[in-house]
Amino acid sequence: MQGSTLVSKHVKALMQDRNCLIKIFFGFMRKIKFMALGLAVMMAVGCETKTGTGALIGTGGGAVLGGIIGNIIGKDTKATMIGAAIGGAVGAGTGAIIGKHMDKVAAEAQANLDNATVVTERDANGLTCVKVTFDSGILFQTNKSDLNASSKTELSKFAQVLKNNLDCYVDVRGYTDNTGTDAINNPLSMNRALSVSNYLNICGVPASQFKNVTGFGSSNPVASNSTAEGRAQNRRVEIYLYASEAMVNAANNGTL
Repeated sequence: MQGSTLVSKHVKALMQDRNCLIKIFFGFMRKIKFMALGLAVMMAVGCETKTGTGALIGTGGGAVLGGIIGNIIGKDTKATMIGAAIGGAVGAGTGAIIGKHMDKVAAEAQANLDNATVVTERDANGLTCVKVTFDSGILFQTNKSDLNASSKTELSKFAQVLKNNLDCYVDVRGYTDNTGTDAINNPLSMNRALSVSNYLNICGVPASQFKNVTGFGSSNPVASNSTAEGRAQNRRVEIYLYASEAMVNAANNGTL
């Protein structure tokens, strides 16, 4: 009996030590997590330059930074990052050249579209990309993926911008409001993205220019779903233009 009691005490002691080690480990990991987030934020703030967002961390650090932030926050990076990471193939000088070029693409899109918001963001490589969101053109009725007349008018003009910039890859992302379930919204958002990409293709944009056509359901709302106006804004399609490999090569060679 004494031997059994002694073994039991040793087991309890080991379990206590194990639990203590687990607490220490997870406490350490939490500290590392927030330290990494802080470092990522400092990098993003400290590395901004006036030569354009394309010059930020041109050696591929932009992709690492985006991945760090995305994974720390817990988001799916495939759902937030634009384009595929190409690592060290992009130097700082190349990033600046692409940034200036994409600024011109954004200006062209803005000049030719009456009902769209055009902004510049960063892709997976830290390079400038262009995001186009149609204010009143690509808005859908609840549970519908059909393009209305004003949508087609705007898309036909936007198609010309894409054809003028064949060195840009294109991603199309469809979204819904929160009406209905994921079983309804996920395929519906995909159909909305397909409606847009298919119509642009009909207007002469090469199918090869589209790299990702994706539906995200009711995720990432841009307005409150508590009002009819907000839900209308969330029924949207976002279109991203970003640097292709051909553009990167041209920038590297000084021919962009």
